[in-house]
Amino acid sequence: MVEAEEQQPWKTDFYSELPKVELHAHLNGSISSHTMKKLIAQKPDLKIHDQMTVIDKGKKRTLEECFQMFQTVHQLTSSPEDILMVTKDVIKEFADDGVKYLELRSTPRRENATGMTKKTYVESILEGIKQSKQENLDIDVRYLIAVDRRGGPLVAKETVKLAEEFFLSTEGIVLGLDLSGDPTVGQAKDFMEPLLEAKKAGLKLALHLSEIPNQKKETQILLDLLPDRIGHGTFLNSGERGSLDLVDFVRQHRIPLELCLTSNVKSQTVPSYDQHHFGFWYSIAHPSVICTDDKGVFATHLSQEYQLAAETFNLTQSQVWDLSYESINYIFASELWPHWSPGWGKKLFLPGHHWMGQQPGHSPKHPSLQRRDRSLVPGHS
Repeated sequence: MVEAEEQQPWKTDFYSELPKVELHAHLNGSISSHTMKKLIAQKPDLKIHDQMTVIDKGKKRTLEECFQMFQTVHQLTSSPEDILMVTKDVIKEFADDGVKYLELRSTPRRENATGMTKKTYVESILEGIKQSKQENLDIDVRYLIAVDRRGGPLVAKETVKLAEEFFLSTEGIVLGLDLSGDPTVGQAKDFMEPLLEAKKAGLKLALHLSEIPNQKKETQILLDLLPDRIGHGTFLNSGERGSLDLVDFVRQHRIPLELCLTSNVKSQTVPSYDQHHFGFWYSIAHPSVICTDDKGVFATHLSQEYQLAAETFNLTQSQVWDLSYESINYIFASELWPHWSPGWGKKLFLPGHHWMGQQPGHSPKHPSLQRRDRSLVPGHS
């Protein structure tokens, strides 16, 4: 595979100019090295250096080590002012990368040392979104409030209550709930009550599940909630006993997957890019969205993730366009659908591909989408 840095400029330009949707981006994990240096300079007493918050090219960490890195980042984002700054910086960086719609997710945190409450944490993110909009950035941003598994069910109930309050008061900016955090901590059944409450209140559900192997029962419990999207789903199609049932369930209910190639490879839940489960789900034309997860920690950006997917699985530019365009179908701010087709059709010239400006849900009838090549998937001939 050709490394992103070595590619011909015209190819890189295609991916950066491609209009994109980012649906799986954790705020604190998305802080760039540029912003991280600003935070570190403000808190020299912490003795944190930037190599402690990023996994550089060619490097890998265990999943446990990744979660330790997030804790380090949290030490640097301990005040409302920090959260406001990183929110604005992250939004601008996504906009500069050609992202037109972004759903940020983050767990409300209390920091006694700075007086930051969970409510002011959320308000700081919302203020960052508001200020970015006032600066006329070409991006529409929404916020999913995250439940961290490590907090347990009682904290989860508090988080859902907070999410419901902001869901009602922010006119569609807070529109969903994320379940994330260390997948080895806690049990799915412990979070059923707050997740059901969130769903009943009208919040969309984006649930991390099947991130580690041998969790069929745990995964099925979460799938029975019929989440609106699945985060990662790394081991759904692993071939383990019972995994076929999970795949059939996800396919039957057409639950979209948020797929993060570099994140999974660098955290070693997937051995290599060519073995990433994107190949499986793409080959069966299942709703899938390319995402970054934590663009700061994993030293990536969404254009690069599309490029990696294209080069690993031999996608044409036309297929890449379709993949990006179809992602509009899976955003939680569905009221935007009727307004987007013209903007997404305008004058991004692709060799041999004439865009017709279809409405979301009616993707271009390209032969590659009607019958995808199962040879993309290891084990299929």
